[in-house]
Amino acid sequence: MADPHRYNRFQPLKTVIFFCIFITLAPHSITNAGSAVAELNLPAISIIIDDLGYTYKRDMRVANLAAPVTCAILPHTPYGVMVAEQAHRRNKEILLHQPMQANDNWDDLGPGAVNLDMNSAQFQQVIRDNLDSIPYVTGMNNHMGSLLTRHPGHMSWLMEILEQREDLFLIDSFTTSASVVGQIANEYWIPNIRRDIFLDNVRTIEHISAQFDKLLATARQNGYALAIGHPYPQTIAVLENLLPKLTEKGYHVVPVSTLLKIKNRKIKTWRAFLSP
Repeated sequence: MADPHRYNRFQPLKTVIFFCIFITLAPHSITNAGSAVAELNLPAISIIIDDLGYTYKRDMRVANLAAPVTCAILPHTPYGVMVAEQAHRRNKEILLHQPMQANDNWDDLGPGAVNLDMNSAQFQQVIRDNLDSIPYVTGMNNHMGSLLTRHPGHMSWLMEILEQREDLFLIDSFTTSASVVGQIANEYWIPNIRRDIFLDNVRTIEHISAQFDKLLATARQNGYALAIGHPYPQTIAVLENLLPKLTEKGYHVVPVSTLLKIKNRKIKTWRAFLSP
């Protein structure tokens, strides 16, 4: 008869062996910084700066930040293409910052917005046009969307577009706790991750710095964390001050695509640990 305690007794040894194999065989297809995080298990953070494309000087300041922050650009904006090109030259990832209907004030979302009144053909054509309007796009996150992101049908239309492209990932800006973005994305096998921290819902240096501390605490606890901010002067000043200091504190700032890979590896690792 099998020993019912056999699994518990050998679990620590299994964990050590699996970890050694995981470290040895982990692929090196991600960036050097991302690879170091994945192999050494250092806390990793990603920062997305939203609402780019309307103000040249401010947006270029974001594109030129030393760290690999991710630039989320609104579609059909005056400077969107130029910002994307400069950010790409600076080795930053580019997202389409897709306007979606909110609970209120959705008429002010600007060009390229999608809403509940659209049918699937209209909705998907707008998304395609928006993706084509910005070069070097590797993914998408929602601008506003506190209403639309809670509707499974419309989110399924979105996933169909991303599924067709095959090379895009999705970030849930998580503007409502009722969002179904992650659930529907998982059903379509679209790589996705949810925002942890908003940096600048209050536009003061003190508040943004405190939110940045929360970002680091979340990364320490979970191994990774994702923040979203905006190109406010206060936000850019905090980032210019704090980002250069993170490496010496043991953190890595990585592109969002790398954070997705870290998240997926952690999920696979825990599933392996829990398997008998």
